[in-house]
Amino acid sequence: MPTLLLVDGSSYLYRAFHALPDLRNSKGEPTGAIRGVLSMLRRLESDYKAEFRACVFDAKGKTFRDDLYPEYKSHRPPMPDDLRVQIEPLHEAVQAEGWPLLSVDGVEADDVIGTLTRQALERGWEVVISTGDKDLTQLVRPGVKWVNTMSEEVLDEAGVEAKFGVPPARIVDYLALVGDAVDNVPGVEKCGPKTAVKWLAEWGTLDNLVANAGKVGGKVGENLRKHLDFLPLGRTLVTVATDVELPVALDDLPARDDDKAALRALYERFEFRTWLKDLDGEAGASTGAASVAASKAATEARRFASQEAADDDPPAQPGAHRAGYAAILDWPAFDAWLARIQAAELTAFDTETTSLDPMVARLVGMSFAVEPGEAAYLPLAHHGADVPAQLPLDEVLHKLRPWLESDRHAKVGQNLKYDAHVLANHGLRLGGIAHDTMLQSYVLESDRAHDMDTLARRHLGLTTIPYTDVCGKGAKQIGFDEVAIDRATEYSAEDADVTLRLHRKLWPQIEAEPALAALYRDIELPTLSVLFEMERTGVLIDPFLLAGHSEELGRRLLELEREAHQLAGQPFNLGSPKQLGEVLFGVLGLPVVKKTATGQPSTDEEVLEKLAEDYPLPKLLLEHRSLSKLKSTYADKLPRMVNPRTGRVHTSFSQATAVTGRLASSDPNLQNIPIRTPEGRRIRAAFIAPRDHLIVSADYSQIELRIMAHLSGDARLLDAFAHGEDVHRATASEVFGVPQEEVSSEQRRYAKVINFGLIYGMSAHGLARNLGIDRAAAQGWIDRYFARYPGVATYMDRTRAEAREQGYVETVFGRRLYLPDIRAQQAGRRQAAERAAINAPMQGTAADLIKRAMIAVSDWLHRGGVESRLILQVHDELVLEVPQGELELIRGALPGLMAGVAKLAVPLVVEVGAGANWDEAH
Repeated sequence: MPTLLLVDGSSYLYRAFHALPDLRNSKGEPTGAIRGVLSMLRRLESDYKAEFRACVFDAKGKTFRDDLYPEYKSHRPPMPDDLRVQIEPLHEAVQAEGWPLLSVDGVEADDVIGTLTRQALERGWEVVISTGDKDLTQLVRPGVKWVNTMSEEVLDEAGVEAKFGVPPARIVDYLALVGDAVDNVPGVEKCGPKTAVKWLAEWGTLDNLVANAGKVGGKVGENLRKHLDFLPLGRTLVTVATDVELPVALDDLPARDDDKAALRALYERFEFRTWLKDLDGEAGASTGAASVAASKAATEARRFASQEAADDDPPAQPGAHRAGYAAILDWPAFDAWLARIQAAELTAFDTETTSLDPMVARLVGMSFAVEPGEAAYLPLAHHGADVPAQLPLDEVLHKLRPWLESDRHAKVGQNLKYDAHVLANHGLRLGGIAHDTMLQSYVLESDRAHDMDTLARRHLGLTTIPYTDVCGKGAKQIGFDEVAIDRATEYSAEDADVTLRLHRKLWPQIEAEPALAALYRDIELPTLSVLFEMERTGVLIDPFLLAGHSEELGRRLLELEREAHQLAGQPFNLGSPKQLGEVLFGVLGLPVVKKTATGQPSTDEEVLEKLAEDYPLPKLLLEHRSLSKLKSTYADKLPRMVNPRTGRVHTSFSQATAVTGRLASSDPNLQNIPIRTPEGRRIRAAFIAPRDHLIVSADYSQIELRIMAHLSGDARLLDAFAHGEDVHRATASEVFGVPQEEVSSEQRRYAKVINFGLIYGMSAHGLARNLGIDRAAAQGWIDRYFARYPGVATYMDRTRAEAREQGYVETVFGRRLYLPDIRAQQAGRRQAAERAAINAPMQGTAADLIKRAMIAVSDWLHRGGVESRLILQVHDELVLEVPQGELELIRGALPGLMAGVAKLAVPLVVEVGAGANWDEAH
């Protein structure tokens, strides 16, 4: 799916101006802000590959917020003249660098970013927002990341909650309470972050807090009541608008090529000598010199972005040593390097290819390194007028096959699963996968980034050559097979060299910790091989069933649209917030629940859900939105993702994404298919078995509750699981004081919410809201729960204390889950980290268990010589494709295999189902 990269240019501008020294050209013109912003943009586009992007600046003049509140930002001093004169040339430079530039009158950059983010999400795109402004964290949700290039901080939903103590959906309420000194928006007097987080934890939302303001005691409660009249306006001022009318559409924002003539003029005017050298290198120098110049420019960009620059034209930080890099262009050089890798104890190996899609990528070249600073690139498929003769691909692969497929010849790489796919496309098996630096980083510090460029910067102090420096960017980006061999050699040989250096830095740290070494050796590395096979196999879908489902969804959507028009008494565009607002609040006169930042009544999902409790049209609109997303994301999209060669859909599993150890799935994401509605389950029904086969699903039962029982050692929980009791019924019996046989369905439902809620740190307020009861009753049930299960309370207290002492918690298998905010002074951040400390060992242990189960099942399948194959892993479930003749064998073996991967204090229970499709099996 496409990625949209959005830069808060105004935030960049001020940060660059104030962070850098007073840089000027020989004419005395200030240059620091221009240089700093361009450097940060270069770093960002190197770190985040995006098909679409925009750099957004505040427009001149007043915004709607100034009309609402004349004191808005009124305390800010005038813009310094040295900054003002840099704005126009900076705008020119940003556009010359290939960035679409936006500035919309009457709104701020934040509002343009908010609107573009909403539009991108509606199209199923990923969004990266780069800024230093905390207000924009309110936009974070699945598919949206907030990135601070200065601090290298990257926040997803969990990260926002860990940082501020509230989730992104409550950031606006939080800011309305604490105020925003930067924008001169007053908050409640004496209400700091700690109080705001406490109130929102207790009352859930600002509206609920306001409704219960009379119950808030103390001086700060008085201050809250005094501030009630301003709170609605304050919330409006800090709310990022997402409904701005923009002069461009998303499709108008593709990444573009540099305008080198314009850049030259700007670089000459402002005397950016290093960047001028880069342009000269690209235009006329040898490809090797151009690559070095590009690397120096990238180094300088990173140095400025991290506030390390101190003069106009500093020397670049040294990158990887390139004196020992060579291109293998003849058979003597090939034979010499083949002898070296055959004799080496460990070889760093990397491939260069024609595509990022592992199922279609073809080899362009390979690189090898056996000692730091010594690496070689073997070009195989470069083309162009000036490309020298290369060794023939087929003959090279024939000679390399014994080494590539040998399990005796150890290899290390960065994400070797991808390289294994590339070789498989040529009929080769990659053997001897001994180490993977991406997985080493993941085991050591799961909460950090694991790409090679970042690892080199973090662990080696090196800046690697960005891909865009070699292949360009935007519409004119060339393939690696078009890159000159000299330049390709520096880029690819550096990859192998840096990978080897990283291994030598990371592996000793893992090896020194027996638990981490076992985790890496016994879980992560074997999982890599299992995932490769699953991805290679793919899953079979029924495009005709999906097409029929899409058609039915389309008809239902038309019916809903007609019904909506009838309820409204007029036609309108259901996808237009403006028209929808006019109908709901103008024509029908429905109550306004909340307003957008521009003062218009909001029609977001939260508003529609509230109105749907009493009115038919909002309920119908929610159904329309749900079915529309189901149709576009799954019913229409999945058939287009079938690989024409295999006839199957091939997802990619990522091992190094979730901090808990869980796997992630992408292109397509098969782990988030909705199954709570009949329409959603029909999507799973389209995942089918081939003729004479069945789909088999094996799922751990109540795995996280069982892990809680194991970790806490609570006698009653252990007893319930040991005797195979319905644990929710057993909990209801304990909490409500009735025999199990007398527990009502309502009491069991309450107990189930308590059981799972406590795992995720649910408060009394959250429990009350979930069950529709008052807070006092909810707190009473929680108290009774802990009274009956004292081991759980002891475990939670002990875990919080250990987390504070160590800075991390561990799974049963030694995976470390770091909690940077566990000692934070800000209470909300600390409490969020404490909740994560309790939950993370359970989620992480569950992730470790399912990986161990995958390994055990895969090994058994291979040893048994059966045809059954693993095809998916989703949460706590394994999905297999099984010949009908092997069904009873597989059904009988799976529970024992999966339950036998670990010995916990409670039995592991596995439920197995089978059917013609995934829905039937599950």
